[in-house]
Formats: sequence, structure tokens, C-alpha cells
Amino acid sequence: MAKGMKHLEKEHILIIEDDADIREGIRILLESENYTVSEAGDGRSGLETMSKDIDLVILDVMMPGMSGIQVCKEIRSFSNVPILFLTAKVQEADKLTGLMAGGDDYLTKPFSYGELLGRIRALIRRYKIYLGKSSSPETEKETYIEYGRIRINKTYNELFVDEKEKDLSDIEYHILLLMMENPRRIFSAQNLYESVWNEPYFYSCNSTVMVHIRKLRVKIEPDPQNPRYITTVWGKGYRFDARCD
Repeated sequence: MAKGMKHLEKEHILIIEDDADIREGIRILLESENYTVSEAGDGRSGLETMSKDIDLVILDVMMPGMSGIQVCKEIRSFSNVPILFLTAKVQEADKLTGLMAGGDDYLTKPFSYGELLGRIRALIRRYKIYLGKSSSPETEKETYIEYGRIRINKTYNELFVDEKEKDLSDIEYHILLLMMENPRRIFSAQNLYESVWNEPYFYSCNSTVMVHIRKLRVKIEPDPQNPRYITTVWGKGYRFDARCD
């Protein structure tokens, strides 16, 4: 899990979009907001353009050749950088597919530039916290939260299960941290979404929360189908059960 601090003042965003007009419009918008922008017109070129200084990827789902879902899976094999999907598909199942592949959020075309900027700022803000950029690691004392076989290092935003480090996306990390800091408290999908995403909750957001809970269970539970730590309280939400060990 990379936690190094970068010394660039401007956030660097990579746009992977085969529609040249959409790509240009987003680039002009982002450059006007003082972002550094790189572009790619297809999935393979996008992967070749990826670098350690990328702070966020805007990724089209429907592209010829290598799809956005495939690109996302490739990126997730070596990076936890936030990925914002752009999709013309409006079916819930299509959105869930993107999230399960490793995407952090999605926007359905057509979208407003204001909404796009809002999502970008929220994702980058969380990613910076996840990387520990708001602290001074050289002087800060390490702090932990530990329950049984699960331990979070809050200083370096690391997760260990049975003493083995596990990779988490920034959203997964913040969901788990929130729940472990409040063991036994029941969080509704709305509680989690508004606390972690820092955006207004709509009913469709429930599926987004559900997907990230499912992915967390795969990473921390001995048996994800029968969770012991992140349990479901039917009709109410989810809670972290600190008594299971």
C-alpha cells in the first residue's frame, strides 16, 4: 500500500475516454480549475499513461477494444488511485459491475460539469487523507485500532488481518475506520454514505454502499458469506461487531 507523499501542488487527473469531444470538454474544465491533465483515447493507451503521480482517473465504461471495466481491473492490480466511471448505461446492474471491478464512483452521461467537479474534489480529498498527506509521518506517533485479528494503523492508513497487510481503496478504508471507531453502533446505508462520501444520500446510493460492504467482507472475514465482523442488522443497516473474538 503506497503511502508516500508527493510534492506536486497541482492534482494530476488522467482522462480515459474514446469520445474526443467529451475528453476535450473535461480537459478544458479541469485545466481551468488548475488541475494537471493527461489524456488517453482508449484503454490500452490509458494504462500506458498511468503513473505514480496520478491522483484520479476518469474512465469511460464503453470503449472499443479494452473496456473501462477491464482497464479498471488492470489499474487495481497495482494502484488504489480513485477511479470515477463515466457511463451511458443507467441500469443498476451496470453500475454495480463497475463498483465491483474496483471503481469508486460513477456519473451517468449526460452530466453537469458542476456535478463532475464535485465528485472529483470529494474523491481526491479522501484519497489525500488515505495517503496521509495531511499529517507529518516523521513526527507523528503511530496509533492503532485493534479488534481480534483485525488491526488498523491510523497513522499510515494500513489494514492488517492476521498480521498480513491488506490492500483497501480509500473508500473501503474510511468505511472500516468509521465502523471500528464506533463498534456495535448501527450505521444505515444513509449514515455511511453521507459520512464517507460526504454527499447527499439518494435511494440509489444504497447499492453503492452494499457493494463496498461486500468487498470489505471479502478482505477481512474468514467466511464472507457468514460475516462475523461487519454484520447486517436487518431493516436497520450494518455494524462492526467487536465481540466476535
